[in-house]
Amino acid sequence: MWKAVVAAAALAASAGLAEAAGELNIYNWGDYTNPELLKKFEAEHGVKVTVTDYDSNDTALAKVRAGGHGFDIVVPSANYIPIWVKEGLLLEARPDQMENFKNVDKRWVDVPWDPGRHYSVPWQWGFSGIGVNTSVYDGDINTSAIFLDPPAELVNKINVEPEMTDVMFATIKYLGGDWCTEDRELLKKVRDKLVEAKTKWLAMDYSVTEKLPRGDYSAVYYWNGAIMRSRLANPDIKFGFPKEGFPIFMDSVAILKDAKNPENAKLFMNFIMDPENAALISAHAKYANGIAGSEQYMPPEMKDAPELVIPAEYEDAGEFLEQCSPEVSQLYTRIWTEVSK
Repeated sequence: MWKAVVAAAALAASAGLAEAAGELNIYNWGDYTNPELLKKFEAEHGVKVTVTDYDSNDTALAKVRAGGHGFDIVVPSANYIPIWVKEGLLLEARPDQMENFKNVDKRWVDVPWDPGRHYSVPWQWGFSGIGVNTSVYDGDINTSAIFLDPPAELVNKINVEPEMTDVMFATIKYLGGDWCTEDRELLKKVRDKLVEAKTKWLAMDYSVTEKLPRGDYSAVYYWNGAIMRSRLANPDIKFGFPKEGFPIFMDSVAILKDAKNPENAKLFMNFIMDPENAALISAHAKYANGIAGSEQYMPPEMKDAPELVIPAEYEDAGEFLEQCSPEVSQLYTRIWTEVSK
């Protein structure tokens, strides 16, 4: 009886692979998907993969809400996944029942944004922090003052990530508040600080891995993996952990409710929970991935990289961003709109 069950399961699996030929359309953050990972998936499953880039959680959400997008997979951040689920935009794909789910690091299984992982699987995780060219400025870089009250050496040489929640979080913490605060007096100070600080920035864009190493920027408030890539190109680049507070993120792969290729999307979900494949994800963008056992397959430069390990003295400063109430989110959006002008 047991042999019959195993044989039936094997037959079903091979049939699933045979039917997998076709397409898979991934909607992901720019410069975040390893081409080698896609080539390997295409070779193993006979599926042609197309990746379309987006530049923010809000861009992705707006595009999918509008319909007619043609995407199968999206990669939202943790604080956005509850919105996608609440609005019925994601398929309850039950990755927790997939073969490779056993490889998910236990800390990333029963997460508050997707309890038990019924909708999503880890892609990459990291945090926003400070990147500085120490040949230009050699003072304390473990502070958000680098971009909010910049030293003279860095004025008009700073790039800040154009991601509202990360920048708002760092600024609120810098001024002594808590995330999702409704304190109007504090938020007025946040607005004033950002508007004033922006006059000392050079840009708010995503071109850090090219422009920071070659000296177009001397400092950035940006994501740790991109700053690590910058350091590998220019050893003068150093990473700082803002002691006032910095946001931790995890981006996860989820399948869209109206996906045209849901079975191929499920294959991809299972595929990226394999430790070797998860290591390929990290090897490209230089972030940790949330899959246990992937460390042994990582490139040597990622082992004990200073951008990937939060020092004990700064552990309490890192915080996952929860989704604020609609009222608070509207307040923050109004501030951000003014800052972005």
